[in-house]
Amino acid sequence: MATDVLSHQVDSIGTVAGLVWGHLDENGPVTLSKLAREVDAPRDLVMQGVGWLAREGKIEFQEGSRSKTIALTESIH
Repeated sequence: MATDVLSHQVDSIGTVAGLVWGHLDENGPVTLSKLAREVDAPRDLVMQGVGWLAREGKIEFQEGSRSKTIALTESIH
């Protein structure tokens, strides 16, 4: 049973990672807080999705004048 729960959680994170990627593809770089507000998923899952994409090298963090933003890496965009 615990394996089923873990598998479902990983699937959920992967699904939200796809939503995050799609949002960044459509809207360009955004701050983490804006991303969490605009992606239709719980904030925790959005953050886990960001981690998933970062681990895969699909997003990058950029220093802005006032805050850090997240963007798709140039190699896949």
